[in-house]
Amino acid sequence: MRRFVPASSLLLFLILAILGGVRNGTLQAANQLAEAWPNPEPDLRFKTDILVITAHPDDETMVTGYLARAIFDQQKHVAAIFTTPGNGGGDQVSTAQATALGDIRIMEAREALASFGVLHVWCLGGRDTPGQDLMWSLESWNHGDVLGQMVRLIRLTRPEVILTWLPDYVAGENHSDHQASGVIATEAFDLAGDPTKFPEQVAAPRNYTGIANMTEGLLPWQCKKIYYFSDAASTDFLVGKGPEYRTTDVSPAKNAPYFKLAAEEMAHHLTQKDSGQMAKRALETGDFAYFKQPVRLVLGKSLVAGSITGDVFEGITPGVIPFAPVHGYRAEARKGISVELGGPWDYYRDFWRAHDLQHMAELIQTPEVAVGNGVQVHVPILIRNDTDEAAEVSLTSTLPAGWKELYGTSRYPVRPHEVYPVQAVYEAASTEKPEWQTLRWKVESHGEVIPAITLRVLTDSTGLPQ
Repeated sequence: MRRFVPASSLLLFLILAILGGVRNGTLQAANQLAEAWPNPEPDLRFKTDILVITAHPDDETMVTGYLARAIFDQQKHVAAIFTTPGNGGGDQVSTAQATALGDIRIMEAREALASFGVLHVWCLGGRDTPGQDLMWSLESWNHGDVLGQMVRLIRLTRPEVILTWLPDYVAGENHSDHQASGVIATEAFDLAGDPTKFPEQVAAPRNYTGIANMTEGLLPWQCKKIYYFSDAASTDFLVGKGPEYRTTDVSPAKNAPYFKLAAEEMAHHLTQKDSGQMAKRALETGDFAYFKQPVRLVLGKSLVAGSITGDVFEGITPGVIPFAPVHGYRAEARKGISVELGGPWDYYRDFWRAHDLQHMAELIQTPEVAVGNGVQVHVPILIRNDTDEAAEVSLTSTLPAGWKELYGTSRYPVRPHEVYPVQAVYEAASTEKPEWQTLRWKVESHGEVIPAITLRVLTDSTGLPQ
Protein backbone atom coordinates (compact mmCIF):
# COMPACT_ATOMS: atom_id res chain seq x y z
CA MET A 1 0.00 0.00 0.00
CA ARG A 2 1.51 3.42 -1.03
CA ARG A 3 1.60 6.01 1.70
CA PHE A 4 0.54 9.55 1.04
CA VAL A 5 3.36 12.09 1.67
CA PRO A 6 2.11 15.55 2.61
CA ALA A 7 3.31 18.44 0.49
CA SER A 8 4.79 20.03 3.64
CA SER A 9 7.10 17.04 4.11
CA LEU A 10 8.30 17.23 0.51
CA LEU A 11 9.01 20.91 0.99
CA LEU A 12 11.00 20.20 4.15
CA PHE A 13 13.04 17.56 2.28
CA LEU A 14 13.87 20.03 -0.46
CA ILE A 15 14.88 22.70 2.04
CA LEU A 16 17.17 20.28 3.85
CA ALA A 17 18.69 19.17 0.57
CA ILE A 18 19.41 22.76 -0.43
CA LEU A 19 20.82 23.76 2.95
CA GLY A 20 22.68 20.63 3.87
CA GLY A 21 23.02 18.71 0.60
CA VAL A 22 23.05 14.98 0.08
CA ARG A 23 26.43 13.49 0.94
CA ASN A 24 27.23 9.91 -0.04
CA GLY A 25 23.57 9.37 -0.70
CA THR A 26 22.56 10.09 2.89
CA LEU A 27 20.50 13.11 3.94
CA GLN A 28 22.31 15.21 6.57
CA ALA A 29 20.58 15.64 9.88
CA ALA A 30 18.69 18.87 10.30
CA ASN A 31 20.91 19.95 13.21
CA GLN A 32 24.22 19.36 11.35
CA LEU A 33 26.02 22.39 9.82
CA ALA A 34 26.45 22.36 6.08
CA GLU A 35 30.02 22.43 4.72
CA ALA A 36 30.73 25.56 2.69
CA TRP A 37 32.45 25.51 -0.66
CA PRO A 38 36.21 26.17 -0.47
CA ASN A 39 37.16 29.80 -1.02
CA PRO A 40 38.63 30.03 -4.56
CA GLU A 41 42.35 30.66 -4.90
CA PRO A 42 43.57 33.63 -6.98
CA ASP A 43 43.53 32.79 -10.68
CA LEU A 44 46.80 30.94 -11.27
CA ARG A 45 46.62 31.52 -15.02
CA PHE A 46 47.78 35.10 -14.48
CA LYS A 47 50.42 34.61 -11.77
CA THR A 48 53.64 36.10 -13.12
CA ASP A 49 57.27 36.30 -12.13
CA ILE A 50 58.16 39.49 -14.01
CA LEU A 51 55.77 42.32 -14.85
CA VAL A 52 57.25 44.71 -17.43
CA ILE A 53 55.65 48.16 -17.21
CA THR A 54 56.49 50.58 -20.02
CA ALA A 55 54.95 53.47 -21.92
CA HIS A 56 54.77 52.44 -25.59
CA PRO A 57 54.50 49.24 -27.60
CA ASP A 58 58.18 48.47 -28.40
CA ASP A 59 59.54 49.87 -25.10
CA GLU A 60 59.84 46.29 -23.85
CA THR A 61 62.72 45.87 -26.31
CA MET A 62 64.94 47.76 -23.87
CA VAL A 63 65.09 44.59 -21.74
CA THR A 64 64.37 41.73 -24.15
CA GLY A 65 68.07 40.81 -24.06
CA TYR A 66 67.45 39.90 -20.42
CA LEU A 67 63.89 38.61 -20.87
CA ALA A 68 65.11 36.02 -23.39
CA ARG A 69 67.36 34.61 -20.66
CA ALA A 70 64.65 34.70 -18.02
CA ILE A 71 61.93 33.17 -20.22
CA PHE A 72 63.74 30.56 -22.29
CA ASP A 73 66.42 29.43 -19.85
CA GLN A 74 64.98 30.16 -16.41
CA GLN A 75 61.33 29.41 -17.28
CA LYS A 76 60.08 32.65 -15.78
CA HIS A 77 56.54 33.75 -16.55
CA VAL A 78 56.38 37.33 -17.90
CA ALA A 79 53.48 39.74 -18.43
CA ALA A 80 53.52 43.28 -19.81
CA ILE A 81 51.65 46.56 -19.40
CA PHE A 82 51.83 49.49 -21.81
CA THR A 83 50.47 52.74 -20.44
CA THR A 84 49.77 54.11 -23.95
CA PRO A 85 49.16 52.55 -27.38
CA GLY A 86 51.92 54.67 -28.92
CA ASN A 87 49.44 56.59 -31.03
CA GLY A 88 51.76 59.60 -31.31
CA GLY A 89 54.58 57.76 -33.08
CA GLY A 90 55.56 57.54 -36.71
CA ASP A 91 54.67 54.80 -39.21
CA GLN A 92 57.25 53.31 -41.55
CA VAL A 93 54.80 50.84 -43.12
CA SER A 94 51.63 52.71 -44.05
CA THR A 95 49.80 56.01 -43.73
CA ALA A 96 48.03 54.88 -40.55
CA GLN A 97 48.28 57.46 -37.78
CA ALA A 98 46.73 58.48 -34.47
CA THR A 99 44.20 55.97 -33.11
CA ALA A 100 44.69 53.59 -36.04
CA LEU A 101 48.44 53.58 -35.49
CA GLY A 102 47.91 52.87 -31.81
CA ASP A 103 45.81 49.82 -32.70
CA ILE A 104 48.54 48.59 -35.03
CA ARG A 105 51.34 49.12 -32.52
CA ILE A 106 49.51 47.22 -29.81
CA MET A 107 49.06 44.32 -32.23
CA GLU A 108 52.75 44.47 -33.13
CA ALA A 109 53.62 44.34 -29.45
CA ARG A 110 51.33 41.37 -28.80
CA GLU A 111 52.89 39.48 -31.72
CA ALA A 112 56.43 40.42 -30.60
CA LEU A 113 55.85 39.31 -27.02
CA ALA A 114 54.00 36.18 -28.13
CA SER A 115 57.19 35.16 -29.96
CA PHE A 116 58.74 35.07 -26.48
CA GLY A 117 55.77 33.18 -25.07
CA VAL A 118 54.34 36.27 -23.35
CA LEU A 119 50.56 36.18 -23.82
CA HIS A 120 49.29 38.44 -21.04
CA VAL A 121 49.62 41.99 -22.35
CA TRP A 122 47.53 45.02 -21.36
CA CYS A 123 47.29 48.60 -22.62
CA LEU A 124 45.95 51.19 -20.18
CA GLY A 125 44.88 53.68 -22.84
CA GLY A 126 46.84 56.77 -21.85
CA ARG A 127 47.52 59.24 -24.65
CA ASP A 128 50.97 59.19 -26.22
CA THR A 129 52.39 62.56 -25.13
CA PRO A 130 55.72 63.37 -26.85
CA GLY A 131 57.85 65.62 -24.69
CA GLN A 132 60.28 65.53 -21.77
CA ASP A 133 58.19 66.94 -18.92
CA LEU A 134 56.53 64.02 -17.13
CA MET A 135 53.86 66.36 -15.74
CA TRP A 136 52.45 66.62 -19.28
CA SER A 137 52.00 62.85 -19.45
CA LEU A 138 50.52 62.55 -15.97
CA GLU A 139 48.02 65.27 -16.84
CA SER A 140 47.01 63.92 -20.27
CA TRP A 141 46.67 60.34 -18.99
CA ASN A 142 44.64 61.24 -15.89
CA HIS A 143 47.22 60.12 -13.36
CA GLY A 144 44.82 58.61 -10.83
CA ASP A 145 42.93 56.57 -13.41
CA VAL A 146 46.06 54.94 -14.84
CA LEU A 147 47.41 54.33 -11.33
CA GLY A 148 44.19 52.55 -10.33
CA GLN A 149 44.36 50.34 -13.41
CA MET A 150 47.98 49.46 -12.71
CA VAL A 151 47.31 48.58 -9.07
CA ARG A 152 44.48 46.32 -10.25
CA LEU A 153 46.74 44.48 -12.70
CA ILE A 154 49.46 44.02 -10.08
CA ARG A 155 46.87 42.49 -7.76
CA LEU A 156 45.68 40.25 -10.59
CA THR A 157 49.10 39.10 -11.84
CA ARG A 158 50.90 39.13 -8.44
CA PRO A 159 54.40 39.63 -9.87
CA GLU A 160 57.51 38.89 -7.87
CA VAL A 161 59.46 41.59 -9.74
CA ILE A 162 58.59 44.75 -11.68
CA LEU A 163 60.83 46.07 -14.48
CA THR A 164 60.07 49.62 -15.59
CA TRP A 165 61.49 52.88 -16.91
CA LEU A 166 63.80 54.95 -14.71
CA PRO A 167 61.84 57.69 -12.92
CA ASP A 168 64.41 60.43 -13.45
CA TYR A 169 65.19 63.27 -15.84
CA VAL A 170 68.11 62.10 -18.01
CA ALA A 171 69.75 63.30 -21.20
CA GLY A 172 68.64 60.85 -23.85
CA GLU A 173 65.29 60.26 -25.47
CA ASN A 174 63.88 60.89 -22.00
CA HIS A 175 60.28 60.64 -23.18
CA SER A 176 57.85 62.06 -20.65
CA ASP A 177 55.73 58.92 -21.07
CA HIS A 178 58.74 56.79 -20.13
CA GLN A 179 59.24 58.77 -16.95
CA ALA A 180 55.54 58.75 -16.11
CA SER A 181 55.24 54.98 -16.53
CA GLY A 182 58.17 54.52 -14.13
CA VAL A 183 56.62 56.92 -11.62
CA ILE A 184 53.22 55.21 -11.70
CA ALA A 185 54.78 51.73 -11.60
CA THR A 186 56.65 52.78 -8.44
CA GLU A 187 53.49 54.18 -6.88
CA ALA A 188 51.60 50.97 -7.74
CA PHE A 189 54.42 48.85 -6.27
CA ASP A 190 53.93 50.73 -3.00
CA LEU A 191 50.11 50.72 -3.05
CA ALA A 192 49.03 47.29 -4.31
CA GLY A 193 49.66 45.64 -0.94
CA ASP A 194 47.61 48.22 0.98
CA PRO A 195 43.92 47.17 1.21
CA THR A 196 42.89 50.76 1.97
CA LYS A 197 44.10 51.91 -1.47
CA PHE A 198 41.54 51.31 -4.21
CA PRO A 199 39.56 49.22 -1.68
CA GLU A 200 36.82 48.42 -4.20
CA GLN A 201 39.35 46.15 -5.91
CA VAL A 202 39.84 43.97 -2.83
CA ALA A 203 36.31 44.04 -1.43
CA ALA A 204 34.69 40.58 -1.67
CA PRO A 205 31.78 40.40 -4.13
CA ARG A 206 28.38 39.39 -2.79
CA ASN A 207 28.14 36.41 -5.13
CA TYR A 208 31.24 35.70 -7.17
CA THR A 209 29.48 33.13 -9.35
CA GLY A 210 26.67 35.52 -10.19
CA ILE A 211 26.41 38.69 -12.23
CA ALA A 212 26.23 42.44 -11.58
CA ASN A 213 28.86 42.41 -8.83
CA MET A 214 30.23 45.88 -8.22
CA THR A 215 33.37 44.94 -6.25
CA GLU A 216 36.29 42.98 -7.58
CA GLY A 217 37.37 40.35 -5.05
CA LEU A 218 41.14 40.62 -5.68
CA LEU A 219 43.71 40.26 -2.91
CA PRO A 220 46.31 42.85 -1.90
CA TRP A 221 49.75 41.99 -3.25
CA GLN A 222 53.17 43.21 -2.19
CA CYS A 223 55.78 42.82 -4.93
CA LYS A 224 59.27 41.91 -3.75
CA LYS A 225 61.53 43.97 -6.03
CA ILE A 226 61.40 46.80 -8.54
CA TYR A 227 64.15 47.48 -11.10
CA TYR A 228 64.60 50.38 -13.51
CA PHE A 229 66.15 50.67 -16.97
CA SER A 230 67.06 53.80 -18.94
CA ASP A 231 67.43 55.19 -22.44
CA ALA A 232 69.99 57.79 -21.33
CA ALA A 233 72.56 59.00 -23.83
CA SER A 234 75.07 56.93 -21.85
CA THR A 235 74.14 54.27 -19.30
CA ASP A 236 77.59 54.20 -17.67
CA PHE A 237 76.06 55.82 -14.59
CA LEU A 238 74.05 52.61 -14.09
CA VAL A 239 77.13 50.41 -13.66
CA GLY A 240 77.19 48.87 -10.20
CA LYS A 241 73.69 50.12 -9.37
CA GLY A 242 72.01 46.82 -10.22
CA PRO A 243 72.52 43.59 -12.17
CA GLU A 244 74.02 43.61 -15.64
CA TYR A 245 73.30 40.94 -18.25
CA ARG A 246 75.48 40.17 -21.27
CA THR A 247 73.52 39.75 -24.47
CA THR A 248 76.45 38.00 -26.18
CA ASP A 249 75.87 34.88 -24.07
CA VAL A 250 74.22 31.96 -25.88
CA SER A 251 70.82 30.66 -24.75
CA PRO A 252 71.09 26.91 -24.02
CA ALA A 253 67.40 26.47 -24.80
CA LYS A 254 67.48 28.32 -28.15
CA ASN A 255 71.11 27.73 -29.13
CA ALA A 256 71.34 31.38 -30.17
CA PRO A 257 72.85 34.49 -28.59
CA TYR A 258 70.48 36.64 -26.60
CA PHE A 259 71.16 39.64 -28.86
CA LYS A 260 69.80 37.75 -31.86
CA LEU A 261 66.70 36.65 -29.94
CA ALA A 262 66.17 40.28 -28.88
CA ALA A 263 66.48 41.45 -32.51
CA GLU A 264 63.95 38.86 -33.66
CA GLU A 265 61.48 40.07 -31.05
CA MET A 266 62.05 43.72 -31.95
CA ALA A 267 61.56 43.02 -35.66
CA HIS A 268 57.81 42.68 -35.11
CA HIS A 269 57.59 46.46 -34.47
CA LEU A 270 57.86 47.35 -38.16
CA THR A 271 55.99 50.65 -37.92
CA GLN A 272 58.88 52.04 -35.86
CA LYS A 273 62.06 53.29 -37.50
CA ASP A 274 64.29 52.96 -34.44
CA SER A 275 63.10 49.55 -33.36
CA GLY A 276 61.39 47.25 -35.87
CA GLN A 277 63.05 48.61 -39.00
CA MET A 278 66.44 48.69 -37.30
CA ALA A 279 66.03 45.09 -36.13
CA LYS A 280 64.95 44.02 -39.60
CA ARG A 281 68.13 45.50 -41.08
CA ALA A 282 70.26 43.83 -38.40
CA LEU A 283 68.76 40.43 -39.22
CA GLU A 284 69.28 41.01 -42.94
CA THR A 285 72.86 42.29 -42.70
CA GLY A 286 74.13 40.44 -39.65
CA ASP A 287 75.18 43.73 -38.01
CA PHE A 288 73.98 43.33 -34.42
CA ALA A 289 76.19 46.00 -32.82
CA TYR A 290 73.23 47.78 -31.20
CA PHE A 291 71.82 44.58 -29.75
CA LYS A 292 75.12 43.46 -28.24
CA GLN A 293 74.96 46.17 -25.59
CA PRO A 294 74.45 44.73 -22.10
CA VAL A 295 71.14 45.12 -20.31
CA ARG A 296 71.79 47.30 -17.26
CA LEU A 297 69.24 47.56 -14.47
CA VAL A 298 69.05 49.80 -11.42
CA LEU A 299 67.75 48.21 -8.23
CA GLY A 300 64.99 50.55 -7.13
CA LYS A 301 64.12 48.67 -3.97
CA SER A 302 64.08 45.13 -2.65
CA LEU A 303 61.97 43.82 0.23
CA VAL A 304 63.90 40.54 0.41
CA ALA A 305 67.52 39.68 1.20
CA GLY A 306 70.05 40.04 -1.59
CA SER A 307 72.76 42.21 -3.08
CA ILE A 308 72.48 45.30 -5.29
CA THR A 309 74.14 43.70 -8.31
CA GLY A 310 72.86 40.16 -7.73
CA ASP A 311 70.49 38.37 -10.08
CA VAL A 312 66.98 39.77 -10.40
CA PHE A 313 65.62 36.73 -8.56
CA GLU A 314 68.26 36.58 -5.85
CA GLY A 315 66.55 36.21 -2.48
CA ILE A 316 63.09 35.66 -3.94
CA THR A 317 61.14 32.65 -2.72
CA PRO A 318 57.51 31.75 -3.52
CA GLY A 319 54.78 33.10 -1.32
CA VAL A 320 53.31 36.26 0.11
CA ILE A 321 55.33 38.85 2.01
CA PRO A 322 53.88 41.48 4.34
CA PHE A 323 52.86 44.90 3.08
CA ALA A 324 55.79 47.33 3.36
CA PRO A 325 54.62 50.94 3.87
CA VAL A 326 56.93 53.67 2.62
CA HIS A 327 58.13 56.90 4.23
CA GLY A 328 55.66 59.08 2.34
CA TYR A 329 55.93 62.80 1.66
CA ARG A 330 57.09 65.03 4.48
CA ALA A 331 57.93 68.68 4.02
CA GLU A 332 61.64 69.38 4.21
CA ALA A 333 62.71 71.86 6.88
CA ARG A 334 64.29 74.94 5.27
CA LYS A 335 65.74 78.24 6.41
CA GLY A 336 66.57 81.53 4.77
CA ILE A 337 66.58 82.23 1.03
CA SER A 338 67.32 79.36 -1.35
CA VAL A 339 67.09 78.56 -5.06
CA GLU A 340 66.82 75.26 -6.91
CA LEU A 341 65.63 73.77 -10.17
CA GLY A 342 61.87 73.35 -10.25
CA GLY A 343 59.53 71.28 -12.44
CA PRO A 344 60.45 67.60 -12.77
CA TRP A 345 63.72 68.04 -10.89
CA ASP A 346 61.93 69.41 -7.83
CA TYR A 347 59.27 66.71 -8.09
CA TYR A 348 61.79 63.87 -8.24
CA ARG A 349 63.60 65.09 -5.12
CA ASP A 350 60.37 64.70 -3.13
CA PHE A 351 59.26 61.57 -5.01
CA TRP A 352 62.42 59.62 -4.23
CA ARG A 353 62.27 60.46 -0.52
CA ALA A 354 58.57 59.64 -0.31
CA HIS A 355 59.06 56.21 -1.93
CA ASP A 356 62.25 55.21 -0.07
CA LEU A 357 64.40 55.70 -3.16
CA GLN A 358 66.86 58.20 -1.71
CA HIS A 359 69.76 56.50 -3.50
CA MET A 360 68.29 57.60 -6.84
CA ALA A 361 69.50 61.14 -6.13
CA GLU A 362 73.06 59.81 -6.39
CA LEU A 363 72.71 58.43 -9.92
CA ILE A 364 73.19 61.75 -11.71
CA GLN A 365 75.22 64.25 -9.70
CA THR A 366 74.44 67.31 -11.86
CA PRO A 367 70.94 67.76 -13.35
CA GLU A 368 70.91 67.31 -17.11
CA VAL A 369 68.74 67.57 -20.22
CA ALA A 370 69.17 67.04 -23.96
CA VAL A 371 67.72 69.50 -26.48
CA GLY A 372 67.84 70.12 -30.21
CA ASN A 373 70.05 72.67 -31.93
CA GLY A 374 68.92 76.30 -31.73
CA VAL A 375 65.69 75.51 -29.85
CA GLN A 376 64.20 77.35 -26.91
CA VAL A 377 65.20 75.83 -23.58
CA HIS A 378 62.82 76.32 -20.66
CA VAL A 379 64.36 76.05 -17.20
CA PRO A 380 61.99 76.05 -14.22
CA ILE A 381 63.59 77.68 -11.16
CA LEU A 382 62.16 77.93 -7.65
CA ILE A 383 63.09 80.82 -5.37
CA ARG A 384 62.20 80.02 -1.76
CA ASN A 385 61.86 82.52 1.04
CA ASP A 386 61.70 80.61 4.31
CA THR A 387 61.94 83.72 6.47
CA ASP A 388 59.36 85.90 8.18
CA GLU A 389 60.15 88.94 6.03
CA ALA A 390 59.65 89.83 2.36
CA ALA A 391 62.77 89.66 0.23
CA GLU A 392 63.93 90.93 -3.12
CA VAL A 393 65.95 88.26 -4.88
CA SER A 394 68.17 88.91 -7.91
CA LEU A 395 68.59 86.08 -10.40
CA THR A 396 71.29 86.17 -13.08
CA SER A 397 72.53 83.49 -15.46
CA THR A 398 75.92 82.55 -16.92
CA LEU A 399 75.58 81.01 -20.38
CA PRO A 400 77.86 79.11 -22.75
CA ALA A 401 79.05 80.78 -25.95
CA GLY A 402 76.33 81.12 -28.58
CA TRP A 403 73.44 80.95 -26.13
CA LYS A 404 70.90 83.75 -25.82
CA GLU A 405 68.72 84.61 -22.83
CA LEU A 406 65.10 85.39 -23.64
CA TYR A 407 63.82 85.65 -20.09
CA GLY A 408 65.06 84.96 -16.59
CA THR A 409 67.45 87.60 -15.25
CA SER A 410 65.43 89.88 -12.99
CA ARG A 411 64.74 91.05 -9.43
CA TYR A 412 61.96 88.97 -7.92
CA PRO A 413 59.83 90.09 -4.95
CA VAL A 414 59.26 87.02 -2.77
CA ARG A 415 56.82 87.17 0.13
CA PRO A 416 57.56 85.50 3.49
CA HIS A 417 57.38 81.69 3.29
CA GLU A 418 56.59 81.87 -0.42
CA VAL A 419 57.96 79.79 -3.28
CA TYR A 420 58.29 81.94 -6.40
CA PRO A 421 58.29 79.84 -9.62
CA VAL A 422 60.43 81.31 -12.39
CA GLN A 423 60.39 80.11 -16.00
CA ALA A 424 63.74 81.11 -17.43
CA VAL A 425 63.91 80.78 -21.23
CA TYR A 426 66.99 80.58 -23.45
CA GLU A 427 67.86 79.94 -27.06
CA ALA A 428 70.37 77.12 -27.37
CA ALA A 429 73.45 77.37 -29.54
CA SER A 430 73.77 75.11 -32.57
CA THR A 431 76.55 72.53 -32.51
CA GLU A 432 77.88 70.37 -35.33
CA LYS A 433 77.84 67.26 -33.13
CA PRO A 434 76.41 66.35 -29.71
CA GLU A 435 78.10 68.55 -27.13
CA TRP A 436 77.70 69.03 -23.37
CA GLN A 437 77.32 72.64 -22.24
CA THR A 438 76.76 74.08 -18.77
CA LEU A 439 74.32 76.76 -17.60
CA ARG A 440 74.70 78.40 -14.17
CA TRP A 441 72.54 80.76 -12.12
CA LYS A 442 73.53 83.11 -9.33
CA VAL A 443 71.12 84.44 -6.75
CA GLU A 444 71.61 87.38 -4.39
CA SER A 445 69.41 88.77 -1.64
CA HIS A 446 70.21 91.59 0.81
CA GLY A 447 73.79 91.54 -0.46
CA GLU A 448 74.20 87.86 0.31
CA VAL A 449 75.11 85.42 -2.48
CA ILE A 450 73.03 82.24 -2.45
CA PRO A 451 74.72 78.98 -3.58
CA ALA A 452 74.39 78.72 -7.37
CA ILE A 453 72.57 76.05 -9.34
CA THR A 454 73.85 74.27 -12.44
CA LEU A 455 72.29 72.46 -15.39
CA ARG A 456 74.15 70.39 -17.98
CA VAL A 457 72.67 70.54 -21.48
CA LEU A 458 73.46 68.12 -24.29
CA THR A 459 72.80 69.87 -27.59
CA ASP A 460 72.06 67.64 -30.53
CA SER A 461 70.24 67.78 -33.85
CA THR A 462 67.55 65.42 -32.58
CA GLY A 463 65.46 65.11 -29.47
CA LEU A 464 61.93 65.43 -28.20
CA PRO A 465 60.39 68.81 -27.42
CA GLN A 466 61.46 69.83 -23.98
